[in-house]
Amino acid sequence: MCRLLAVRSKNGTEIGDHLREFADISRNSKNYQGHGWGFSYLDGNNEWQHYKNIKPVWDDNFDQFGRTRLLLAHSRNAYRKSSITIENNMPFYTDDHVFIFNGLLSGVDIVEEGRIGAEKIFNLIQRFTQDGMDNALKQAVTTLEQRTKEIIAMNIIIADKDRIYLSSMFSYDPEYFTMHLKKTKEELVICSDPYIDEDGWEPIPNRSLMIF
Repeated sequence: MCRLLAVRSKNGTEIGDHLREFADISRNSKNYQGHGWGFSYLDGNNEWQHYKNIKPVWDDNFDQFGRTRLLLAHSRNAYRKSSITIENNMPFYTDDHVFIFNGLLSGVDIVEEGRIGAEKIFNLIQRFTQDGMDNALKQAVTTLEQRTKEIIAMNIIIADKDRIYLSSMFSYDPEYFTMHLKKTKEELVICSDPYIDEDGWEPIPNRSLMIF
């Protein structure tokens, strides 16, 4: 039950500005988000760069990063405080896609590779990408609904170099699991919580599947 952030900027944005907001959200969360963190971003050559740290996001140095037009960040609340290793930090990624997840599923009847549940979900999605990521995400979510005893929450953000794909679903604690969106002419920001002391945020409805 983690915290998620995705930012896309038309003309580029300072990475540190968004990560500092994200760190405050993670530190002030009602659930501890200090089991490591990570983020992926596009550099000046339009190539993905990936960073992970096992310490809490609010204890890291954001001045080491520059600007980007696209980033995804994740701070971790490890289920039952287990499997706390840097390898289990998100984002998970392939050459083409970056994935972050927040949620909890119980009684999943699917055999898939992965060290933790989130990685298994990402690998499941990859099975369907021959028809495009929008269809892959839709098919994977449908499959998980059909083969899971209980979905407490399942918030997924995936990005390629051009688009952000979002699926949001929960059956418990809407205050915690509702995703939020802020969109201007220059920038799109999706986050688990609105930035502190910042207006213009809108809640994303439950059971949403969106492409930006």
